[in-house]
Amino acid sequence: MDEFWLLPDNGARCELLKGVVLELPPAGYEHGDLTMNVAAALKAHAQAHQLGRVVFESGFVVSRDPDTVRAPDCAFVSAERVPVPRPEKYFEGPPDLAVEVVSPGDTASDVHEKVTQWLDAGARLVWVIYPRTRTVVVYNSRKDATILRDDDTLSGEGVVPGFELPVGRIFE
Repeated sequence: MDEFWLLPDNGARCELLKGVVLELPPAGYEHGDLTMNVAAALKAHAQAHQLGRVVFESGFVVSRDPDTVRAPDCAFVSAERVPVPRPEKYFEGPPDLAVEVVSPGDTASDVHEKVTQWLDAGARLVWVIYPRTRTVVVYNSRKDATILRDDDTLSGEGVVPGFELPVGRIFE
């Protein structure tokens, strides 16, 4: 894990999957814009209600031996789980909420693998945003997924209490 942390910054995003470094291309402009729309709304709500922290492309250790460090596009960690001081390196364990924005090069199996890893590691909620279809798939478990469209409202449920965001606003 320390070797992964100490890799030189070559400008590429990287994740560690079962001990193997995956180099990911930089996110596209639309991807970053949609991620920021969700992250900004989440952060404003979490701060206003002192619910926890929202982070952007930060590493979370989701398994050990071999190590896996994933970085969702944005994530929420509840206040009671945020260590003091905040970790300098990777957060040990999953976020409470992981948000993934699907890129044009992502395959269905890539997305499924990430969702499964987040849920298996203990994430309580996963949102997958599909720009092409302007939909969000909400996962509470492997067996509980809901598809939301433009005129629906994304909810933080019990994970980010009181958070609501019209799905259409994500794509503005």
